[in-house]
Amino acid sequence: MTAPATLDTPPPLERATTGYLDHLAVERGLAGNTLSAYRRDLLRYTTFLTARGRAAVDEVVEADVQAFVISVRTGADGATPLAASSTARILAAVHGLHRFCALEGIAPDDPAKAVRPPSQPRRLPKAISADDVTRLIEAAGLGDGPVPLRDRALLELLYSTGARISEVVGLDVDDLDLDPTAAAARLLGKGSKERVVPVGSYAREAVEAYLVRARPALAAGGRGGPAIFLNSRGQRLSRQSAWAVLRQAAQRAGIPRADDISPHTLRHSFATHLLAGGADVRVVQELLGHASVTTTQIYTQVTQDTLREVYAAAHPRALG
Repeated sequence: MTAPATLDTPPPLERATTGYLDHLAVERGLAGNTLSAYRRDLLRYTTFLTARGRAAVDEVVEADVQAFVISVRTGADGATPLAASSTARILAAVHGLHRFCALEGIAPDDPAKAVRPPSQPRRLPKAISADDVTRLIEAAGLGDGPVPLRDRALLELLYSTGARISEVVGLDVDDLDLDPTAAAARLLGKGSKERVVPVGSYAREAVEAYLVRARPALAAGGRGGPAIFLNSRGQRLSRQSAWAVLRQAAQRAGIPRADDISPHTLRHSFATHLLAGGADVRVVQELLGHASVTTTQIYTQVTQDTLREVYAAAHPRALG
């Protein structure tokens, strides 16, 4: 039986929540904004529990937590309904509260441990057209000096290989074979798995131009060592800088929704364009370095969506 709160003593639910938030601030060192988000999420939770007649954490059962998740998704508690991703964030705070209370002996067990967040809709990867890829690359190469040559080579290589941005900025000079008959890049992917992928002629020529006419000038400014792509200080180009190169090129090229363009956009476009051109999904899997073909098959859905759009617009009896 939970002791009633007095004028000087906050309700048990509030005490437990305050103790957990203090733990996050002191032991975990959470920043103010993050802590405020936890406090806001847990206030919604404890308000919901109070309305269900739960006065303390040790009175909460799994069904209460499940009901709260449904309430958050639907707005049944009178607050704004939330998407699956936001609901998962709130549930993480709830999990943390109950785990803390169980470990501290405030409650005998954790009623939230078996409650899973709602499944999130699988987002199809965003790709841009081949024409937009060309405009993007050309925009990156505008201007004089070594940087435009580097930026063009960077984007050409990203699109030609379908590599992750971390794989491309991690390339050393010895990782590229620029033989005109069999140009290839040796990429180090997730889990330190190595793969060799072909490099197309446009990318090969752009990289050759950069290595001959631009990289020596950039290398003179620092100690980039064997890195292919260098910044203006002669150091290895960072992922963040490569991202900025792409974003600026998208804006200059007038690509729709330029702020949504990311290095992964070129990887998505690489896969989508290959599949649309008739490439086997398992070949694309190898090129992308996916451990499972299931991951690659999401791109086949993108291609099917495009085919349906073309069919609906072009077939004389599609709307019959």
